Amino acid sequence: MKEELLKLRHISKVFINNHALKDINMTLAAGEILGFLGPSGAGKTTTIKIITGQMIQSSGEAFILGSDTRKLNEKIYEKIGIVTDASGIYEEFSVYENLLLFAQLLQVPKERIEELLDRVGLTEQKKQLAGKLSKGQEQRLILARAVLHQPKVLFLDEPTSGLDPTTAREIHRLLLELKEAGMGIFLTTHNMEEAAKLCDHVALLNDGKIVEFGTPQEICLRYNSEKKYRVLLNTREEVTLAHTEENTKKLSDWLTRDVVESIHTCEPTLESVFLTVTGRGLN
Repeated sequence: MKEELLKLRHISKVFINNHALKDINMTLAAGEILGFLGPSGAGKTTTIKIITGQMIQSSGEAFILGSDTRKLNEKIYEKIGIVTDASGIYEEFSVYENLLLFAQLLQVPKERIEELLDRVGLTEQKKQLAGKLSKGQEQRLILARAVLHQPKVLFLDEPTSGLDPTTAREIHRLLLELKEAGMGIFLTTHNMEEAAKLCDHVALLNDGKIVEFGTPQEICLRYNSEKKYRVLLNTREEVTLAHTEENTKKLSDWLTRDVVESIHTCEPTLESVFLTVTGRGLN
């Protein structure tokens, strides 16, 4: 079995007039990306703060790397990486100096800095003051800093927000490599396509409760009440067929006559499932 890096059991959090989290249960294993998806105000940030020891839950138990999150020691933080909206940079330092400072604190070889700058597309900006970076470049610097020491658990809040498609693909490739190397990644994102591409499991969060959990495919198929197929013919005509005996024969005939260019199933997307379950979108 894979090592269990994170475990939440019946976690609830109550503020004065707000039940922010309600009976949250989940685990994160080594070599897994877990997507925690929900609209603003659903409880994602509160959950991360509890897991990382920044906030104490009202009830339930949370463990990270075997330690109770209510009493974490400094050694645990050396094995965690965090990228959130609150992650800052030293604006008067260069990009390279920002990473060098943390490399020295965490006893990471300098060669690792050059490697990461290349991976996140910041090699040309290495001498530039961090305060002069664009929003997307700043996000890449924060991500590089978070994985500099190769943590066992990485928390990512909207890691590709503001990035161009090419850089976002590079970040995705880096995250998948980190996962393959055994890192556990806890990802929050509004990008459903990103979640479906990267995550082994996703939890859909709404009003402080997990309303669905499973692999992206499992969740989508669970709500595939009407099986349909979208067929592109070589005449460039696109046809949507319901799953019936008559249409099965029609599709078989088209395939026999080699007039089909492509076939796609029409199961719902994660975003449409979320809308069905909660009655609202992710924004």
